[in-house]
Amino acid sequence: MDKDITKILLLPILIASIVVTTSGALAQPATLQIEAKVPLGEVRGRIDHMAVDLSRQRVFVAELGNDRVSVVDLQQQKVVHRITGLKEPQGVGYVPAVQTLYVANGGDGSVRFFRGSDYAEAGRIALGDDADNVRLDNAGQNLFVGYGNGALAVIDVTQNQRIGNISLKAHPESFQLSPSDARIFVNVPRAQEIAVLDRTTAKQTASWHMNQSGNFPMALDDTAQRVLAVFRSPSRLGVFGATDGKVVANVETCGDADDVFVDAKRHRVYVACGAGAVDIFEVDGDNYRRSAHIPTVAGARTALFIPELDRLVVAVRAAGSEPASLWFFRPAP
Repeated sequence: MDKDITKILLLPILIASIVVTTSGALAQPATLQIEAKVPLGEVRGRIDHMAVDLSRQRVFVAELGNDRVSVVDLQQQKVVHRITGLKEPQGVGYVPAVQTLYVANGGDGSVRFFRGSDYAEAGRIALGDDADNVRLDNAGQNLFVGYGNGALAVIDVTQNQRIGNISLKAHPESFQLSPSDARIFVNVPRAQEIAVLDRTTAKQTASWHMNQSGNFPMALDDTAQRVLAVFRSPSRLGVFGATDGKVVANVETCGDADDVFVDAKRHRVYVACGAGAVDIFEVDGDNYRRSAHIPTVAGARTALFIPELDRLVVAVRAAGSEPASLWFFRPAP
């Protein structure tokens, strides 16, 4: 890891997190340590997804309930800018190759572009309705945005033009692009399926029917060729073979999840839940064992795992005496 980045995140106050096992007893040792709580100021209502600009060491936070995006400087440990005038921002994505931030707005269905140097608006594309999650392909050229009653829009970031569309049966929630081939895996909870798409043909090639509902968060373990989806009813982590959709594991997790991440370095999975916790799973072959249950705050269901910084960032909404803030966790060991 870059020494400067490490120094930035190793803040003066290091508080060992309390880790609670599924039985409620104290566990040993801690698997996450909280290093900082960076205040977001007057933020009311929902906080949605996040993105990072590693070169400028900044994190972008979609304040859905405030119609704006906060820009948090990691070195200064504070909000240094706010992008205002948005319409329920949900998904955010930063593209280093063109130094541009893309914001998907659920309120008006637009994707808006902002220069990474000064956050001045550089354009927008109207998708029609409920623009949501944002993903960039490995080549760093095409951006995919879920929207409407069932579609992914394809945007060429070198031209900032919409160049394609892939139809789905219903509104897409989290989706992931395979780094090793042309597949896209999409959670489509209203259709109770995971859809498998082909980027080259812009067609759906498979439909994996789900016996549970509310599959919102998704992550890929490309090395093990597995697709991870978290369900809300009931609250379960489902693991599926990427080639055939067969169930590998299905285990209980925390409620109201909205983000899940694979920590490839440690063979772990992190699930961020609005019930007020982060669940940690240890992966051993086909066994996914919940090893820790880290308390956060009710409603803190969105997070961002940044492998380059080796940090998990949890967006905590204002609740009671707890102000809206970003909690920075360091995985351990």
